[in-house]
Amino acid sequence: MKIQRITYLSLGSNQGDKLENLQKAIILLSEQVGSILKVAPVYKTPALGFDGNDFLNTCVQVSTYLPPETLMLRLLEIELELGRARNDDQSYSNRIIDLDILLFDDEIIFSKELTVPHPRMLERKFVLYPLADIASTVKHPIHNYSISHALELCKDSSDILKLSEALIRPVPLTEKYSYIAIEGNIGAGKTTLAKMMSDEFNAKMVLERFADNPFLPKFYEDKERFAFPLEMSFLADRYQQLTDDLAQFDLFKSLIVSDYYIFKSLIFAQVTLAQEEYNLYRRMFDLMYKEITKPDLYVYLYQNTDRLLENIQKRGRSYEHNISKDYLDKIHKGYQQFISTQPQLNTLVIDVSELDFVNNIKDYKFIISKIGTY
Repeated sequence: MKIQRITYLSLGSNQGDKLENLQKAIILLSEQVGSILKVAPVYKTPALGFDGNDFLNTCVQVSTYLPPETLMLRLLEIELELGRARNDDQSYSNRIIDLDILLFDDEIIFSKELTVPHPRMLERKFVLYPLADIASTVKHPIHNYSISHALELCKDSSDILKLSEALIRPVPLTEKYSYIAIEGNIGAGKTTLAKMMSDEFNAKMVLERFADNPFLPKFYEDKERFAFPLEMSFLADRYQQLTDDLAQFDLFKSLIVSDYYIFKSLIFAQVTLAQEEYNLYRRMFDLMYKEITKPDLYVYLYQNTDRLLENIQKRGRSYEHNISKDYLDKIHKGYQQFISTQPQLNTLVIDVSELDFVNNIKDYKFIISKIGTY
């Protein structure tokens, strides 16, 4: 299990739209570093150590899984992404954005790449004022006194002005949702995405147990004969799994991510069953559906049919090799119909046909951003 750590970061800008620069940095921090728990007010201060424009400064409290050295590298990448150009001589200068690690839990770090706590944080009002707003009782791990007391001791005499403008805290995905169901056609990547999200957000994962179904290989060999027992066994298993897993409260996990939703059973049954079988199946489904917990967000991954066939071949399940393009098209139409008739379900459709979220971190972050801002 990943361990979340609390870090406090300082943000500053004295070029361009300074308030906007800070807000963009906070958004990127939420996407690439961790959940933003607190955002301090913004303070205006003169440039310190060089002749330059006034700065706007703030601090944020972040919960992150990143180790401190990786965190530092990520901050440098965000600075670069926002357009900062560093001087080779390391002298003070105007900057679009400046990001620094002030505290990392109660750790003391002295290395070539990083020093924590920040060695000059106690000398700077523009750091201590916003930090005291969100961490007044937190103790400096070396001096062992609180940030509020550090502010009282600070000898920095530079002017500082608290602004009325406030920055927006991006709401973490784990605060917005308790249960996310990820759906898609065969080979769309729903299980892979569910696993990636579970790993990143320390979420409880509910995966479909298709591999344990003895009727699945038989179904692909003789669809007419094995369609009904296959769909009934899937329905029973999905109902049992979702009923059990969603009812269990996990003290260490605030989010559940599943790679299917119970309505998947009805979609596939519409495609595979004869009308009389489907009518019986629907009666059983309706009884079970009333008892199932509905997801806070239903994500449908759309993947074009040619890409689905490629993915199916790549994963090498022998019983799937005879899946036809026509069958996949019917499944997709079933999902389309379901989504259009379920306005009460909070549904987000994401086209992943041109994305490679497994091997390209930007594509994965794009999907997480879509989910987080929906």
